Amino acid sequence: MPSLSIRLAAATAMLLAVTAAHAAEKMTYLFPAPGVLPAFAPFQLAQARGYYAAEGLEVTFQVGKGGADVAKQVAVGNAELGGGIGDTPVIVRANGLPVKAVGVLGGQALTQIIVRKDAGVKSLADLKGKKIGVLAFQDTTYYNALAALASAGLKKDDVSIEAVGPAGMVKLMISGDLAAISGVPEWTAAIEEAGVGVDVYPITTIFPAMAQAMLASDDTIAKKPKVVEGFVRATLKAVRDIQADPKTAAADYVKAVPQHAGREAQILDIMQRYNTLVYRTENPADLGKLDPKRIAAVQKFYVDSGIVQTAVPVADLYTNQFVK
Repeated sequence: MPSLSIRLAAATAMLLAVTAAHAAEKMTYLFPAPGVLPAFAPFQLAQARGYYAAEGLEVTFQVGKGGADVAKQVAVGNAELGGGIGDTPVIVRANGLPVKAVGVLGGQALTQIIVRKDAGVKSLADLKGKKIGVLAFQDTTYYNALAALASAGLKKDDVSIEAVGPAGMVKLMISGDLAAISGVPEWTAAIEEAGVGVDVYPITTIFPAMAQAMLASDDTIAKKPKVVEGFVRATLKAVRDIQADPKTAAADYVKAVPQHAGREAQILDIMQRYNTLVYRTENPADLGKLDPKRIAAVQKFYVDSGIVQTAVPVADLYTNQFVK
């Protein structure tokens, strides 16, 4: 018969296990697009490596219908956090949705202007008269394209902008039906993999656009600050993993997302592109932090361009309190 001390130890272990299980806080993170996209690799990696669990979180991923829908669902409490771009609150807060960015996945813009090498474009001004693809006319790819064109002295009527959806962005660039797109690193990789040469113009050198952002409502920030802090910390830890060792990160990501089975080399290439084009910050310690001056500049452009009708206080659009 087990000794009293052994039985007490076993009982204590069981109690601790039960307590730990009960301590895990269930929460939902809403992706703006299918969660298997490489853009969301940090979240999948954080889940697979147990970073969310280590923060006491039991995270469920769900998919919304774009950034605006995610912001709406987060605002009304259907998800604790969700994904958008650093400028998403600029657009939705002006429409009465109490949502803030609580962390950003990198110091550069998520999107770039990607141009076919055979399009005869030597500078953005040469896009005049060309066909440019964006996801939708109410999407950051469109707004960033407008900003890029404006920097080259072009208006939207000087080019032909087409909303082609996610499938069309790559397909129509490969076929030559588009001269350029406002897109993300994995689309560049897919186009080049098909044998089409492209030039990439980083948006950040033209316009203070931002990377992916984690969004939370004012209510969640006030009532569940530990949940927000833990999620942000775990996700940024995964971003740093990708920066430090993209090869291992790519292998672990592919294991976690079987839709990419056998594509370790391609995922590694995409992660390296994100490291260079999106995640990079001048000061590594600033990873995750939002820049109020950058937000203010984006908001001014959006108001001046009629994308939003009114400006709101910049302090209402973000918080860095969870980036530690």
